Amino acid sequence: MSKIRNIVILTGAGVSAESGIDTFRGGGGLWEQHRVEDVATPEAFARDPDLVLRFYDMRREAIQAKAPNAAHLALARLDREWPDPLLIVTQNVDDLHERAGAKRVLHMHGEHLNAWCRACDVRSRWTGPLISRPACPRCGEKALRPDVVWFGEMPYYMDEIFAALREADLFVSIGTSGAVYPAAGFVRNARDLGAATLELNLEPSQGSLWFDEARHGPAGELVPAWVDEMLTARG
Repeated sequence: MSKIRNIVILTGAGVSAESGIDTFRGGGGLWEQHRVEDVATPEAFARDPDLVLRFYDMRREAIQAKAPNAAHLALARLDREWPDPLLIVTQNVDDLHERAGAKRVLHMHGEHLNAWCRACDVRSRWTGPLISRPACPRCGEKALRPDVVWFGEMPYYMDEIFAALREADLFVSIGTSGAVYPAAGFVRNARDLGAATLELNLEPSQGSLWFDEARHGPAGELVPAWVDEMLTARG
């Protein structure tokens, strides 16, 4: 580990689960209460915008009442203290990495606390509801939607993510199912480019076999321990 300089970290729903945010596919998770086709596709929004907006309004309100957990705080510490290139790529649409203090973060699936105007293509910070069809702060049109990447849409920042993977010495996947692409393929991209790979997850993911090492348990325990190892080895 003392030779590692450039780190890319992928985080998923398992990182925020210990903060009380429902996981994407876990038992009792939010997607069991609503079919994906009903709330998380462009077609769903066109068919029943009120249902989609109410769903995301509830999620937006809920995450603002949550707090970062030990995993978020540990990654923020690593971001703060690691002197070399580091990037946290998150599939999560909450802002708990940022509230913990992390700065080098990309939200590949968008953010609950943003609204995207389909009229002027501007994204605005947004903490309230959208169901009432408020006007865009920039252009005044009533064309706002959740700034969340739905199924069938292209994730954000893909050029930046692949550029970071090309330079990585270590790729770490934390709290992900290994089932959602393109993020599920990042480990193979990293391996093919010569990076070491590590999985930190509650249980083996669908892509566990691609990792050089896998550690299984709660993120709130595994991540702080790993961060301590990295910073100690780096000296």
